[in-house]
Amino acid sequence: MAMWIQAQQLQGDALHQMQALYGQHFPIEVRHYLAQWIESQLWDSVELDNPAEETKAKRLLDNLVAELQKKAQVQGGEDGFLLKIKLGHYASQLKSTYDRCPLELVRCIKHILQSEQRLVQEATNVKTSPPDGGQAMDTLSQRHQQINQAFEELRLATQETENELRKLQQSQEYFIIQYQENMRIQAQLSSLSSLPPTERTQRETTLQSKRATVEAWLAREASTLQKYRLDLAEQHQKTLGLLRKQQTVILDEELIQWKRRQQLAGNGGPNEGGLDVLQSWCEKLADLIWQNRQQIRRCEHLTQQLPLPGPMVELLSKLNADITDIISALVTSTFIIEKQPPQVLKTQTKFAATVRLLVGGKLNVHMNPPQVKAVIVSEQQAKALLKNESTHSESSGEILNNNCVMEYHQATGTLSAHFRNMSLKRIKRSDRRGAESVTEEKFTVLFESQFSIGGNELVFHVKTLSLPVVVIVHGSQDNNATATVLWDNAFAEPGRVPFIVPEKVLWPQLCEALDMKYKAEMHSGRGLSDDNLVFLAQKAFSSSSNNSEDYRNMTISWAQFNRESLPGRNFTFWQWFDGVVELMKKHLKPHWNDGAILGFVNKQQAQDMLMSKPNGTFLLRFSDSEIGGITIAWVAENPNKSGERLVWNLLPYTTKDFSIRSLADRISDLNHLLYLYPDRPKDEVFAKYYTPPLSKAVDGYVKPQIKQVFWMSLLSLLHSGMLSIHEDALTLFSTDRLRCCPVRADGMLDPDGDFDLEDTMDVARHVEELLRRPMANQWNSQQS
Repeated sequence: MAMWIQAQQLQGDALHQMQALYGQHFPIEVRHYLAQWIESQLWDSVELDNPAEETKAKRLLDNLVAELQKKAQVQGGEDGFLLKIKLGHYASQLKSTYDRCPLELVRCIKHILQSEQRLVQEATNVKTSPPDGGQAMDTLSQRHQQINQAFEELRLATQETENELRKLQQSQEYFIIQYQENMRIQAQLSSLSSLPPTERTQRETTLQSKRATVEAWLAREASTLQKYRLDLAEQHQKTLGLLRKQQTVILDEELIQWKRRQQLAGNGGPNEGGLDVLQSWCEKLADLIWQNRQQIRRCEHLTQQLPLPGPMVELLSKLNADITDIISALVTSTFIIEKQPPQVLKTQTKFAATVRLLVGGKLNVHMNPPQVKAVIVSEQQAKALLKNESTHSESSGEILNNNCVMEYHQATGTLSAHFRNMSLKRIKRSDRRGAESVTEEKFTVLFESQFSIGGNELVFHVKTLSLPVVVIVHGSQDNNATATVLWDNAFAEPGRVPFIVPEKVLWPQLCEALDMKYKAEMHSGRGLSDDNLVFLAQKAFSSSSNNSEDYRNMTISWAQFNRESLPGRNFTFWQWFDGVVELMKKHLKPHWNDGAILGFVNKQQAQDMLMSKPNGTFLLRFSDSEIGGITIAWVAENPNKSGERLVWNLLPYTTKDFSIRSLADRISDLNHLLYLYPDRPKDEVFAKYYTPPLSKAVDGYVKPQIKQVFWMSLLSLLHSGMLSIHEDALTLFSTDRLRCCPVRADGMLDPDGDFDLEDTMDVARHVEELLRRPMANQWNSQQS
């Protein structure tokens, strides 16, 4: 309700804009009386382009109608009677309007709330900015204010030329009347020959005097009219200059910035934001351009109606061509992709996209809704399209359900095409260059349409290209395809030739892209710290320097990023990083956000950090040797040498392991682990994630439960004689990818290195041998 209270304080143009949001599609009374309920609903949780969300939207509609009816019923008294009837009518009206299309109600209310928020924000910024400019306004608000001031200047200029044009028209009409009067006098003079000489002379003198006066006036007025026309043409030239300047700001700055934000959002950057502000600007531009075009057309008509010597015909022809170019640029540039198709696109998989014409509603394109077609084209075909070397749309594949009619949403004034069930049936690949793999080949989805405005006066064939798309046929290609997309999204320059990106970038630039991706996947403000980035630099450049400044001016190539394997490994830098992201995203996100996982620490660093801590202190670090692996390093006594302490490293866990038992439960199982580095008791950190104890036995059966164990612990107990196990107990052991410290040939534990399954099975066989000693001895020792 707080938003509605603020919205009611709006004044002037902002108030008119707010009032214009409401109408029969959504009465302002509904907003007023249900303000608190409306603002408390999760409208943003409904995906408007997903038909499956219609049930959720229907529920919101039904609840809205119920709230209205409830509000109507509680109205009482003389004043409340009419309100009760009105609210009841609105409930029935909304039910009737949106019952078959509840998603449109959600779209309408989202648009209203976003617009109100924008108007309130703009008004707040203006009020809090001192008139003397002593305190700098927020950059965004200042830019918006400059744009709005330019629109006001354009509005006044257009109104002025409209007034001057009317004056010119009135002057010309009077001139024509006087011209016709002169022609009538001339006709009268011609008819004097039939009169007697005396009368003819008298009349002739009078008429000639009158004609001389009129002709003198016509001569002066013709000169004045010509000056009026030239002055008006000059004013139009100035207005067109202002329109071009404003259009450049909106299309080449604001819209390009929105598209750049949209591209970075593909890497996990902030949401690009809505298009409502941009659409309102583009619609104002379209309105002003069209008004000026109509004025120029009327000037042409006046010139044709009364030709006068001078350059007006050429001037008006040039003005008409210029204004047509301006509106053509506006229309073609505002045919944009609101919702991009997925940039990693798998064949035979459904995908969606939304295309929007920002000026469609203002120019009445929706009166004859156009159809939009989508085709997939290669990088080379995209280049040819932008150079106008291709007159028809060639295709590099076949997209099913690739035609869609644009729909006009009256509540929001938007004209858009929602492709909901497209599917790439096949793809035609081009010849690859050098070491380029199929996951480095870029395609794009081309959307095109044709429509007319002004009663078929102007016909437009519009096209727009999606962000680069990498086509895959198997999920195993997703990792490398994502690398191509991330590099392109991060380092593409506006206005580039499709789809050129730099081969090398500065390391800090890549750090920014990786941090953006990581934070987005973790849904957290905790991104990659300077120490994390130094660790990554060491891995990328095979360096041992711990100083971040050493990497500031270094460049990393695409080949180093995801073409060449890391030294001594069979995977690339990106494949390792992406494996970490996938592991964290699927299983360990809460622990990262809690600060429980250090992660980006190598084995030597872990040892240095832990050796100064008490026994049982542990930390979690990402595996250097395995993609998507995380290991536990902890400090403990060396069982082979009394008084010596060692740092042990478990064989890395992967997604497969955590699908069996969670990290928190595994840490809970391991009694050797006491403190999370530096000194936090493990239960304090992980207890909230432990799986609750199993329920009591049902029907005499106890549910089995997997537990994490250290084989080294078991061995120590067996060797010391503190544990003896009956052979039947062997059936209770589970080899949940057994994890242990390697055992040397002499049976002693070896702390060096990570641990693999072969070493594990050596220990298992050793334990089995111990357990197969004569059972009688074991039972006797137990009884005694």
